[in-house]
Amino acid sequence: MIVCVCHGINERTLRQAVDAGATTMSDLIGATGVSTCCGCCADCARDVLDQVLAERLPLAA
Repeated sequence: MIVCVCHGINERTLRQAVDAGATTMSDLIGATGVSTCCGCCADCARDVLDQVLAERLPLAA
């Protein structure tokens, strides 16, 4: 699913950024450029970040 239309960033790219170490929205923005144009995708990008981190939380415990 495309998350950021302005930059053509999809959910897979965001998941890969989290796999590479992004744990905050700032990390995600720095790694992918998501939400740096119009910002309409910020909520969706944050949802993806939160979802991926929640999926990985049991693995870290």
